[in-house]
Amino acid sequence: MHTEALYAQWLRCADEDPDLTAELRAVKDRPEEIADRFYRELAFGTGGLRGVIGAGTNRMNLYTVRRATRGIARWLSDRPNPSAAISYDSRIKSRRFAEETARTFAACGITAYLYPQLMPTPALSYAVRALHCSVGVMITASHNPAKYNGYKVYGPDGCQITTRAAEEITTCIDAAGYFDPLPNVPGGSVQKIPAAVAEAFYCAVLAQRLEKAAPAQLKIVYTPLNGTGLVPVTTVLRRAGFTDITVVPSQEKPDGSFPTCPFPNPEIPEALAEGLTLCRKIGAELLLATDPDCDRMGIAVKTGKDYKLLSGNEVGVLLLDYVCRRRQALGTMPEKPVAVKTIVTTEMAAKVAAHYSVELRNVLTGFKFIGEQIGLLEKAGETDRYIFGFEESYGYLSGSHVRDKDAVNACLLLCDMAAAYHAQGLSLYDAMQALYRQYGCYRNRLDSFAFEGESGFYLMQGFMTSLRKNPPQTLCGHRVAQVRDYLHAPGKPAQFPSLPSSDVLQYLLDDDTCLTVRPSGTEPKLKVYCAAVAKTEQKAADACDTYSHAVSQKIKEFTESGK
Repeated sequence: MHTEALYAQWLRCADEDPDLTAELRAVKDRPEEIADRFYRELAFGTGGLRGVIGAGTNRMNLYTVRRATRGIARWLSDRPNPSAAISYDSRIKSRRFAEETARTFAACGITAYLYPQLMPTPALSYAVRALHCSVGVMITASHNPAKYNGYKVYGPDGCQITTRAAEEITTCIDAAGYFDPLPNVPGGSVQKIPAAVAEAFYCAVLAQRLEKAAPAQLKIVYTPLNGTGLVPVTTVLRRAGFTDITVVPSQEKPDGSFPTCPFPNPEIPEALAEGLTLCRKIGAELLLATDPDCDRMGIAVKTGKDYKLLSGNEVGVLLLDYVCRRRQALGTMPEKPVAVKTIVTTEMAAKVAAHYSVELRNVLTGFKFIGEQIGLLEKAGETDRYIFGFEESYGYLSGSHVRDKDAVNACLLLCDMAAAYHAQGLSLYDAMQALYRQYGCYRNRLDSFAFEGESGFYLMQGFMTSLRKNPPQTLCGHRVAQVRDYLHAPGKPAQFPSLPSSDVLQYLLDDDTCLTVRPSGTEPKLKVYCAAVAKTEQKAADACDTYSHAVSQKIKEFTESGK
């Protein structure tokens, strides 16, 4: 159906949300705005749906949520007694979307268990397993700006759905219309997730602790960035003995407009600005920040009179080293320990893992692939072999209690580690410097390039095609020693048969630098990762800057050419 016809249909039928009606009327004389809302449907993938909130097939709204839910219900139709667990974050319309998801499942004959209050993504993953559900849905756009929302789908194992499941669900979604009346299948209902499930989640997080004694007292500043983390994080930390916690007042309460933090992403320094101001005021040793759905954690540590933000790679390496060292000291290291990281995460982890004789598995970008590895160990009856997993984008998990990154778990593990070093008169910055001296200075840099709208979407695809047709032979005076293409094109033998197909290109250069290029699976962005290693932090950082500038120029030249 043409965009104008779709617009007319939505103007006529989308009458259940007055915000959508007003928006559609406001753009009636703006063809470019109409085209952007209707030129495509939101793509459903392993991360579910994510998009700008608003009217249209290319937006997150009541109707795209209902249609996706009906598709999942159809996918579950051959399963006995299907059920779903649902949670939501603090974003605009999250509660409405969660309630609509539950109502739609119930209308389709499925038992829907809905958290009665905001709960983070890891608590949803936990609830799926605890309640033996067929599927889970988390209404969140994670760390995206306020204009976004999303619909993240989990399988019965508590892990985000597989590529195959996403394809099957997409087929079922395509069979549903946006304005089809809801069925009335017997047996469906909406029930509250019992408070005992949230309590069990907290207990499961606390069970991952590696410290048995009372922690050295730390002065902690925490910001949930107006998201879901406030209650879970402070509850768990206080139960563990961390009582000197000051929450950033302006970012304490749930607020989907994120008034002091336009980009509620703990990867971005600006997101931690309010917290750092409070740290300096009260002299805190540590700043913790979690994103709106509380699955990512960012930190800043005291270094003399000021504070330093540590990257996701640095925190991950520190935690991996801490977990290995403490488990060895406690005698709880399994016989064949396994740690997992993604292919764009620092190779410094390989050095740490080798030092402790830990098997390190590399997986594609996305924590679902780390969760999948835990599931494989579980099927083999070897769940206890898993000791830690992390990705460079600030996601960590030290236990098998959930199958996604868990910032509640990460905050507790981080505080225990910081307290242990504090008792020795050391900061986490001191600990990181010691690791650099032991293994070499690694620096990782991520650059994101926005490709907004219909034209941007196709331009980004064109750039990836161009790289495959004309791979660079040299960059910044260094030879490209190896090209890794993770996309299993039809008729092309898989380079990495153990990994699913993914639109990712990696370039390994003769100076041990690694460049990775991939389109984001959740945002209209192209992501470029640079990983360098050198004798000093400055030299490694300079190498990243040089390579990143070169790649930026190539992207700029391509986009300006309009090819």
